[in-house]
Amino acid sequence: MKYWNEIQPGTGILETAGSGNPVISAITFDSRTVTPGSCYIARKGTHTDGHRYIGSAVEKGASVVVCEVLPEIPDSRARYIKVRDADEAMGWIAAAWHGFPSRKIKVIGVTGTNGKTSIATLLFRLFRKLGYQAGLISTITTHVGDECEISTHTTPDSLKVQSLLARMVDAGCDYCFMEVSSHAVVQHRITGIRFAGGIFTNLTHDHLDYHLTFSAYLNAKKGFFDQLPAEAFALVNIDDRNGEVMVQNTSASKYTFSTRSMANFRCKVIEFHFNGMLLEIDGTEVWTHFVGKFNASNLLAVYAGAILLQQQKEEVLQVLSELTPVSGRFETIRSTDGKMAIVDYAHTPDALKNVLSAIAEIRSGEEQVITVVGAGGDRDRTKRPEMAKEALLASDRVILTSDNPRTEDPEAIIREMEAGVTAEHSKKVLSIANRREAIKTACMMARPGDIILIAGKGHEDYQEINGVKYHFDDREIVREIFGTNQPEEEQA
Repeated sequence: MKYWNEIQPGTGILETAGSGNPVISAITFDSRTVTPGSCYIARKGTHTDGHRYIGSAVEKGASVVVCEVLPEIPDSRARYIKVRDADEAMGWIAAAWHGFPSRKIKVIGVTGTNGKTSIATLLFRLFRKLGYQAGLISTITTHVGDECEISTHTTPDSLKVQSLLARMVDAGCDYCFMEVSSHAVVQHRITGIRFAGGIFTNLTHDHLDYHLTFSAYLNAKKGFFDQLPAEAFALVNIDDRNGEVMVQNTSASKYTFSTRSMANFRCKVIEFHFNGMLLEIDGTEVWTHFVGKFNASNLLAVYAGAILLQQQKEEVLQVLSELTPVSGRFETIRSTDGKMAIVDYAHTPDALKNVLSAIAEIRSGEEQVITVVGAGGDRDRTKRPEMAKEALLASDRVILTSDNPRTEDPEAIIREMEAGVTAEHSKKVLSIANRREAIKTACMMARPGDIILIAGKGHEDYQEINGVKYHFDDREIVREIFGTNQPEEEQA
């Protein structure tokens, strides 16, 4: 328990109603979970406005209500705090409630359109192998030291984030590596976190359903670097033209990485193979278990981040050579008759282009590349024809299918993807709305030696249709069709 004065946000308070310094027993933005002594934060969410439930929260015993609009007649049983932005206030309140855990652990944020999960996860694995206790907050999993749980959001709400950081401190973690989504910046989910460093991967077409314009999307990402303190580092990929834009107004120390030009940290690919790459990182050759130039860039970011966190070059490169790809990222499955399926999370035009480019770099030229790809419902519609276009440019055959249609009609989504199909490429396209059937068709079409790319869902083990999540795992389906029941690394 804490007194209100111990956890108040400090800035952004516009007006108050009621007096006293109530004892706070819990913090919540869900009126259903209010208990006597709670601080209830009324947020204006995407689907509902928490202000509608202020009365209910007070009836249940809330002692403090944080809101953006005061009730016409405040209830004398609670103290009301009117703030500029409830989400921002919640970030500071949550941080104070947990004793500002980010001041006791080094938190590194990774942002960008593609590569966030790989870089954050690989940094976590690398530091664990170097002997440190570490935490991870990612799209796939959340780790608190030795504990692991499945994630529901790329970046959770600020109450959850601060709780996780506090648990990491209690578990003796030295570092936390976390993905920072554009939504998280705009919605103040990272407010109250003092970052020791930030890493920028790239910026391409995504989330325009939320941000509406590319400029707004860019500014959301840039906002993360604008908030970094002077003692932090800002590490950006200058192979992306937005890399330098990200750090225009940051107070942090600026560093760059590149696979193509002069930078603080450099890397080039010496050899490509389907089971890995030989890289030269800052003048030293290292064999890795990753494929594709985009992964070379990701690994360089991991290396650079570790060096900026004062780790030894030789030790970092040694561990880097031992790391394996993140689940659902260029995950290969081979059939007994020589077909290869690659399951990848690529769900943006640029990510799809990167994966297909990686395949093109390695293939002999005689194999067919058959791509199965869809686009998510209730998300950025403008990228749908671009997804089809990128698939067609680098594949011999393409099957357009559903991804997570959510509340949309899968056939309607596919029709929007078909807008990216030119007359020149129309003969090599099939449209099969049922994703299982689409994958099965691709596997049946393939000849020994051919490569089947199944893009869009990667690690996900569900398909969301009309608001319901059904079990669905691309990898399981491929193994079932191929007759290989175990992941490749577990097979003899």
